[in-house]
Amino acid sequence: MDKGTRGEAAVHVDAPPETVYAVVSDVTRMGEWSPETVRCEWLGGATGPAVGAKFKGSNKRGIARWSTTPTVVVADAGREFAFVVDDTTKWSFRCDADGSGTRLTESFEMLASMARRYVLAERYIMRVKDRKADLERAMAETIGRIKVAVEAAPG
Repeated sequence: MDKGTRGEAAVHVDAPPETVYAVVSDVTRMGEWSPETVRCEWLGGATGPAVGAKFKGSNKRGIARWSTTPTVVVADAGREFAFVVDDTTKWSFRCDADGSGTRLTESFEMLASMARRYVLAERYIMRVKDRKADLERAMAETIGRIKVAVEAAPG
């Protein structure tokens, strides 16, 4: 994908923005929602969302396995949680008040064009022909799972 490529998915969650933010900013739970991320863990003594905090993300898709070390770039409680992966991709979860609930939007933005080796790996190892469309489908799945978990939680 080229620099500047963006995509997003959104869903209404029947819970206040602060509640939704608390869930999406707990990266240790990302493996519960994401179709590619298996698990995440905070690094360097970080225990929660804060600008500059780093975490390790372990991912898999088919036979492909890889890990990343994202850095949190936005930790605005109740509003937005965002992180950057390898200075290449910015991921964001926005929580906007929507009636009595929250409009949860997950988005990505390519900050740099992907290296050719990654494009080839996606196409031939992961069997992804249109990565933007694939990521948008995965984001819709992720936030759909977050919606179910938040709405099912006691409170």
